[in-house]
Order: sequence, then C-alpha cells, then structure tokens
Amino acid sequence: MRRKLSRKATHSESSSAKQTPGAFGPAWLNAQLTTLAPAFPNVALCVALSGGVDSTALLAALAVLAAKRPRSFQLRALHVDHGLRPASKQWAAHCRTLARKLHVPLKILTTKVERSRGTSLEAAARDARYGLLAAALHPGEILLTAHHSDDQLETVLLQLLRGSGLPGISAMPALAPFAHGFLARPLLSRSRGELETWVRAQGLTWVEDDTNVDESLDRNYLRLRILPLIRDRWPAAATAVARSARHAAEAQSLLDTLALADVDRASYGESLWAKSLRALSPARRRNALRFWITRAGFLAPDTRRLEELAGPLLDARPDANPFVTWGEGEGSVCAQRHGDLLSLRPQSSAAAPPADLVWSWHDSLTYDLPRDLGKLELEPDPRGPLDLDSLPPTLTIRWRVGGERLSPRPGGPRRALKSLLQESHVPVPERAHLPLLFSTASSGATSSEEGLLAVADLLLDETVQATPTTRRRARLLWKKSSH
Repeated sequence: MRRKLSRKATHSESSSAKQTPGAFGPAWLNAQLTTLAPAFPNVALCVALSGGVDSTALLAALAVLAAKRPRSFQLRALHVDHGLRPASKQWAAHCRTLARKLHVPLKILTTKVERSRGTSLEAAARDARYGLLAAALHPGEILLTAHHSDDQLETVLLQLLRGSGLPGISAMPALAPFAHGFLARPLLSRSRGELETWVRAQGLTWVEDDTNVDESLDRNYLRLRILPLIRDRWPAAATAVARSARHAAEAQSLLDTLALADVDRASYGESLWAKSLRALSPARRRNALRFWITRAGFLAPDTRRLEELAGPLLDARPDANPFVTWGEGEGSVCAQRHGDLLSLRPQSSAAAPPADLVWSWHDSLTYDLPRDLGKLELEPDPRGPLDLDSLPPTLTIRWRVGGERLSPRPGGPRRALKSLLQESHVPVPERAHLPLLFSTASSGATSSEEGLLAVADLLLDETVQATPTTRRRARLLWKKSSH
C-alpha cells in the first residue's frame, strides 16, 4: 500500500474560493458542534487524524475555531500508525507537519495488527485503531472522526448486502458513548467532494491511500463500480439513505426500550429466567436476548445462533445444561442454561483457579483474596450462624473442581455442592469464583468432598453451625470486589 501527497492548491484558487451559506467551513462546523455537544466550545476535542482529505478538513476547520477562542478551546489530534506498510512512517511524518502548521498538539500511536481467523486485515486494523484511540481518550473528551455522507451511504448499502438488521442499517450515529467520553461524527451531512474543495481552497495537502482503488475490497468495489451508477440515476441517494438510516435508528431505539423492560422482568442478577423468556413471542424473545448480550459488552450472535438461544436452548430439559457459543479468540462468548437460569461468560474466562490459600483466622479476621475476588471476613455476631469454637484455627481456601459435598442441615445427608448451588440459583459464571473453606487437616485428602466447611457466605456445613449452647457466634462474609 502506498500513499502520495495531493497537489497543493495555488494561491489564486485559495483566494477565489468563497464560502456559500451552508457550505462546509469553520462557521458551519461551529454550528454543527453546538448542536451535537451543548457544552461546546467548553469541551475537550480530539481529532482522529489519518492524514486523508476528510480528517484534514475537520482538523483545519477546528484549528480556525480554536485560534479564535484560545482560552476556552481544547483541541488535539491522534494519529494511529498501524505499521502495515513501509510508507506508514511517512504518513505519520505528514500528520506531524500538518499539525505543526495548524498549531494543534499531535500524538502518534503505534500498534501491531493481529488478524484472527475469519477476520479481514481491514477489520483487524480498524479494531486495533479504535482500541488505541479509546485508551488514549481523556475522561469527558470527545473523539471526532471525519466520516461523511459518502461513508454513510456505503456503510448502509454494505450492511444491507450482508443481511444486517436494524442496528446495521442504522449505520453510524452522529454522537455515541465511547471509552471515557464520546465519539462524534459532525461531517455526516457533508460529501467528500465538498470537503476536498474546501481543503484545496485552504492550500493544504493530504495523503491518498492507493488501496482505495483495490476493487477486491467490498467497500472499494461498491464505491468505484456501483455508486457512480446509483448516483447517476438517483443524485440524492446519500441524503435519502441517510434519512432511512435515521428511521432505522429510531425504530431500534423503540425495540431497545421494549427489550429493556423484558430483560428487567426476566433478570436474576446478571442471569435471565428461562421461564420468563419462554413467555415472550419468538420475535420479542430474540430482541430481548440480543439486547441482554450486547448490554453485557459481548458481541451479538449471528442469526442462526440467536435462533438456537431463543428456541432449542430454552426448550431443553432443565438438567441438560445446554449452551451456545459464538465468536472467535478473545471475543468468543458462551451462553449456558443451568436449571432455569441463562448466563453469559467469555469463552476465555476458563483460566486456572488460584492455588490453595491458608487462612489463620486467629491472627486476622479478614483475608484478601487474589484476582479481584474480594475478601473474606469473620464478623463476631451474637446471632450469627457460625460457631467459632468449632472452626479450625487454620483454614484452606480453594475453588471448585467438582465433587464437593457438605451437609447443610444438622443430621442431614451430605449433598453435592452442584445441586445445592442450583437450588440456591447461584448464576453459573459466579460458581467458579466462590471461595470454599476446608479444614486444613483435609487439604491433602484425595477426595475434594472431605472437610468442606463453608461455601463463601452461602452455605455452612453442620459441623461448624451454631447451636443453642454455642458461646461464640459469628458470620462469614464474602465481600466481593467492586471491579
């Protein structure tokens, strides 16, 4: 891939270009940002600068506004060097030169793009870029990108061709939460041609990416082959499609409101009751599941897997523990039903549990657990369910490996911990993190069912439960991490 600098506009071209009412320029951008961000200009702005004509127009127009308000206007730029081509250092150098000319602070971010199976290099680079931008964004800062009406048109058509639903057809919103602040796209109503005309009039240069003519890429094929025919027949295609995208976004907002109500009714902690989901119509059930998954920060499943979640998984026997997985690598997700509860977890969450820990509670009534698992605390309480005199002075803390048993009722049988957790409706993802307390004497036993005294602050074995003759009572508390 190679980029080249565009021809610099002549002085006569610059001086003869006049800004018409409503045309792109600092005044228009000022009005647009005032609408998008009511606190503008008293807000920190950060431009994602690629060096192309679109981001050059955005940064240059903002620089004019910043020069007029040097005290209240906070403006900077970020450039991401993906390192995919030898010329990338030259592109970064061009961005430095442009930023110096405009008197805008610039930071260069570098990354190594790693593509997973089934992901295009373009998508992997985009994910890496936004990951870096998110990490670099300051709290409350607004990241500005230079997406324009042509980008919006291409995005909607590509999503339609891929069979996307309303979220895809809604395309790119003008303002959305992002990292510690927001992501704004103030140029969605302007065309690339308008932006290029303005940049030329300012006598500025930009870089061109020659992969933009590579028709093996879907977006380029659409831009070079299909859109010229569409615009020839329908000149206002970009405006009309943008209007359809707004209608789709409004419809999706209504579906999200309905899904929120359905998810709230079906919620049990971070899990969902399968019975409540089954009471919904199939379409409403799929809508609720999709919303629940994306709100938890996971990738939404494709249509086939969403159908599995909404149908066979919910209809399976209560003891079948069915699950559905989707995604790849670090982004893989598992939705599993355990009893009547449906839970989510990342596939990569099956990390090895921490090693056994030893707690001499006579020395300290609290014990800090590793990995943000919180802490355990013995709190003296005259009405507490725990008999301190029956508790060994040294305890071993472990995590579930399977086969654990205890007797939760005096004189009752020893029961499988798995069954007890099911009856207590403990969400599946939480079960692997429950700290289990064993008597130290049993720590070398061959069977994990021996010596289990307590399961976090949920269950106590009969051997350490308080009785009417107990002199020292307490409560065992598991104070989970707030992270």
